[in-house]
Amino acid sequence: MKFLKYLYLNINTFKFLIGITVLFIIAQFYNPLFLVAQIALLTFLVCFCIDAFIVFKPKKGIEAQRIVAPKLSNGSNNSIKLFIESFFPYPIKCFVVDEVPHQFQVRDINFETTIETLQTKQLQYVLRPTERGDYNFGAINIYVFGRLGLVMRKFVFDADRNLPVYPSIIAMQRYNLLSFASMQDTFGFKKVRKIGQSSEFEQIKEYVKGDNFKSINWKASARRNQLMVNQYVNEKSQQIYNVIDMGRMMKSPFNKLTLLDYAINASLALSNVALNKNDKAGLITFSHKLETFIKANEQSGQLRQILESLYHQTTDYLDSDLNLLYSNLRKKVTKRSLVILYTNFNSLISLKRQLKYLRLINKRHLLVVVFFKNTELQQLTEAPVTNTQSVYVKTIAEKLLYEKQLIVKELKKYGIYSVLTAPQKLTLNTINKYLEVKSRNLI
Repeated sequence: MKFLKYLYLNINTFKFLIGITVLFIIAQFYNPLFLVAQIALLTFLVCFCIDAFIVFKPKKGIEAQRIVAPKLSNGSNNSIKLFIESFFPYPIKCFVVDEVPHQFQVRDINFETTIETLQTKQLQYVLRPTERGDYNFGAINIYVFGRLGLVMRKFVFDADRNLPVYPSIIAMQRYNLLSFASMQDTFGFKKVRKIGQSSEFEQIKEYVKGDNFKSINWKASARRNQLMVNQYVNEKSQQIYNVIDMGRMMKSPFNKLTLLDYAINASLALSNVALNKNDKAGLITFSHKLETFIKANEQSGQLRQILESLYHQTTDYLDSDLNLLYSNLRKKVTKRSLVILYTNFNSLISLKRQLKYLRLINKRHLLVVVFFKNTELQQLTEAPVTNTQSVYVKTIAEKLLYEKQLIVKELKKYGIYSVLTAPQKLTLNTINKYLEVKSRNLI
């Protein structure tokens, strides 16, 4: 019969059967219990049938659907919602199991809940993907307990769906408000004192306390018979290029995400902020060859083009060629631009091998080199010393961390800006540096 496919036994059923079996075993040695065991078995069978009839009587029973964004965000917590509506004429207790993509390697996305008659229940959980690509969600399985707690009726809702995991759109939207200067404190962005004055005039306005005396427009003040000041804004339509090194140094993992994917997420968020600031955003990815070149632009479809390109980035993590990067920048980017290079240097020696090309890029553009702190080494330096081995480990860790500081000083020595950051703070610190560059009118 078809309903047997959806009939499941509750754990209470096995408990009763074990108890009845024990009664029959004992009855072999004590005959008066045999009648008790028979009555118990008959009672159980009647209750079982009644419970099965009640739970299978409603044809519709329940409805369920999964609500999820059309694109998941890599490295971010994605909210998944399940909506379950009950049509049973009485409150039901149910067990919900959602089949999540195999990439997460989790089997514990389940809920036990009670739903009132004609009520819609919302269940929610989060998933954090760590790789870009296609993810397949399976069915929603719901087991409704019978009124007597002996059987369960299984409902299967075909919710099979392939969803792509893109660079973190959630993080991009989170930093979107950064376009409005008044909202920067909300995100904890540092304030940067402006040096010099922007070359772009916006308007003449009435003087208010705190305005710069140097910006007073004396001719307008004489005409209006009150102090008027010139108001300036940061120069717009400047070219911002996110340049991502896809070589082997970016393969290192942190919190299950590679440094490359951290750089991809940061590039998307920064491109969005730059476009909202009316700048032109572009993208370059490279390793031993030039992988992607998207010319800096401010058109409406630019962010989508960058997003799609970042989603499809693949690499074999070979050695990177900075000479190749310099040659392509020289040929394809003729206007002075802000070039934010996401890469990684583990030692001063590795930097010096590439310093020649970094200096050449910095002559033609404003170069900001973004590289990563090793937070695990930081933890080793803070660990207590208990034996000779821990002394050696701590000393080596401190030496490696000091190498990173030497890299910063070496870059500064040649006028190259840098951002040394922990991977989880990459987006925040990179956008901070972009704002600083804009405020100081360095491009």
